[in-house]
Amino acid sequence: MSDKTPVDFWFDPLCPWAWMTSRWVLEVEKVRDIKVRWHVMSLSVLNEDKLDELPERYRELLETGWGPVRVVIAAQQEHGAEVLGDLYTALGTRIHNQGEGHGKETVAAALKDVGLPDSLMEHWDATPYEAELRASHKEGIDKVGQDVGTPVIAVPGADGEQIAFFGPVVTPAPKGEEAARLWDGTLAVASVPGFYEIKRTRTKGPDFSNL
Repeated sequence: MSDKTPVDFWFDPLCPWAWMTSRWVLEVEKVRDIKVRWHVMSLSVLNEDKLDELPERYRELLETGWGPVRVVIAAQQEHGAEVLGDLYTALGTRIHNQGEGHGKETVAAALKDVGLPDSLMEHWDATPYEAELRASHKEGIDKVGQDVGTPVIAVPGADGEQIAFFGPVVTPAPKGEEAARLWDGTLAVASVPGFYEIKRTRTKGPDFSNL
């Protein structure tokens, strides 16, 4: 049995902020005894009941966001949860770092990057794993609450029970000791009963230059 601290991470591959946070938590794996466990969530599921309240551009993004998460949940169901980390890295690198967008060609190329079959693309428009997609999404949201987006991470609290947060939202992704300090701070706030939120206005967008 591993003695590493489990860290559960819910992502939608479309979200650039989740991508930044995911690269941070992978850096933390190098400097702290943690093990990341990846899970799928969906901004399209999260917002499906409030589309009328959203800007048109964001509604369009959510509409096109179903395909990638359907393919990812199919990969998990057919090839095991252990494929999610590498698949997310391949997707995020193409979508965010290389600016290829999140269309079918990008997702198919990411599958090829990690040796997964192109047949998973058959799930793009509809998948028999709809229930599993929604269950994975619900697991993360149930831990953190409805008034959030992605990423969601769950870490051990003071009594060992998981505490979930939206974030941390950070750019660029910290490296080395800086990544470790942010992790230590995350555990520190998780250890305080009743702690909920620290927030300030974002003054810059995601910076992928060091990824």
